[in-house]
Amino acid sequence: MTHDHTDQPRKPRADALRNRERVLEAAKAVFSAGGPEASLEAVAKRAGVGIGTLYRHFPTREDLFEAVYRREVEQLSELAEHLCNAKDPVDALRRWLRSAVEFVATKKGMSAALALTYQSSSELAAFSMDRLTTAIGSLLDRAVAADEIRADISPEDMLRTTIMMCYMHDQPGWQSSVLRMPDVFVDGLRVQPGATIKPAAKAIKPVAKRRASAPSKVSSS
Repeated sequence: MTHDHTDQPRKPRADALRNRERVLEAAKAVFSAGGPEASLEAVAKRAGVGIGTLYRHFPTREDLFEAVYRREVEQLSELAEHLCNAKDPVDALRRWLRSAVEFVATKKGMSAALALTYQSSSELAAFSMDRLTTAIGSLLDRAVAADEIRADISPEDMLRTTIMMCYMHDQPGWQSSVLRMPDVFVDGLRVQPGATIKPAAKAIKPVAKRRASAPSKVSSS
């Protein structure tokens, strides 16, 4: 009798998963306060694990940055799924936008490191854009269908505006100031009585692609 001894990947132990989550939560707090150069020893200490445990999960600082980022993108995506069951679609949209602003705000201290990570990982950029656009799109669609929010804005428009809210503020205490901006933004998108709004236009091709697809002109001699 023969047995198939093909190696199967082992599932992480429960304690290992708990340690990983504790490191990610600690890293979010430490990097938000101290920026990308914050000590990894400080992260391990806050998480209550040894520095060796941290490196087993995240061999490099960039690995830890990316993991923190992916974790929060997933959390925003899950929040949108939860809010899709809320009775008031506009309130659900407001709540998600506030959470998104807080998400971007905590990344200000990591912006330089994340920029380098983005440049080296097109997959990460595609992952975050897809998840966040889908999340905000599901909430926007509900509010538009309820005739509460104007239909001429796209999920991409809302995501860009949300990010811009955060990166236009660099003064001390800017986070508390910008947290009121989602309410201002959403109020400006409310449908006004008697208004006729056209649906949002499809995304426009980049200039370079439009030029490439346009027929070339033949000069006459």
